[in-house]
Amino acid sequence: MARIKYKYNSETLRYEPWRLKGKALRLRSFILFGISLALALVAYSFYIQYVGSFDEIILKQKNQTLKVEWQLIQDRTHEAYAELHQLIDKDDNNYRVILDAEPLQPSERQAGVGGSVKLETKEFQDFPIVLNNYTSVMQLKRQLDVEVQSYGKLKSMIEDKLEAWASRPAIQPISNKELSRLHMTYGTRYHPIFHKYMAHNGLDFAAPKGTPVYATGDGKVIKAYFSGSYGNVVYIDHRYNFETRYAHLSGFAVQEGEAVKRGQVIGYVGSTGNSVASHLHYEVLYKGQHVHPINFFQRDLSNREYQKLIEIGSQQEHPLD
Repeated sequence: MARIKYKYNSETLRYEPWRLKGKALRLRSFILFGISLALALVAYSFYIQYVGSFDEIILKQKNQTLKVEWQLIQDRTHEAYAELHQLIDKDDNNYRVILDAEPLQPSERQAGVGGSVKLETKEFQDFPIVLNNYTSVMQLKRQLDVEVQSYGKLKSMIEDKLEAWASRPAIQPISNKELSRLHMTYGTRYHPIFHKYMAHNGLDFAAPKGTPVYATGDGKVIKAYFSGSYGNVVYIDHRYNFETRYAHLSGFAVQEGEAVKRGQVIGYVGSTGNSVASHLHYEVLYKGQHVHPINFFQRDLSNREYQKLIEIGSQQEHPLD
């Protein structure tokens, strides 16, 4: 409640309420306004000098946010470089070693680092920190491009190796369950029909007539015909310089030109051609030269079974062809 002032009236002989009016009121109001304005100016000047304008405050907040985001980008760039170096190490020292491939030369990797970085605007030239980090990111991208290409080549090499491994003769042409005896007569032996010593470039698997004969690797049938010496015989080209032959068959399960997979039945055991008993004559050729087939189906057996098979097969036995 406003405080009321009183003034003595000599005419009425009593105190009456008194209020400021006219010029006095205007003067006092002007003085109060002037004081208030001066205080406001002083306060604003102090705020501007020691606190800052609202625009500056907003800019400072944005700047602080950008600093945090920039630091996160730098940290992530460093992490990306570390991850890239791990990929390079696995590329050169793991994958290429397994695939028997030469590691990339330093000059090949440096091709993704060198060169000038052209900016779309010259404004960054005045900000060396931004320019350095931009350059670092661009170099990282180039190195990653080189590594992506390297891993693409590794993928192609793996696919080629898998195809080569699948094509390589690597199993027995007859299951052990059906095998009566393995004749280890590789090399020169006394021929049971011609009664003289002749070359024998394969192994003889004794088994009942009609026993399935399996392709020992992926390939293509290049011959399936009757030969005077081999009888019914199948030739399979496995590519990668390998070829296998399956002779004295009682019948065919494939024909010339047919693609076959490892483990696929290609014929049946018989005694056709120059043969004295039911068996499969099996040959392996590498680069056109005969090699001992026993070295190509060890993975079918455990080490103990493999050694026992050799011992039994090495015992003297009458040749079958």
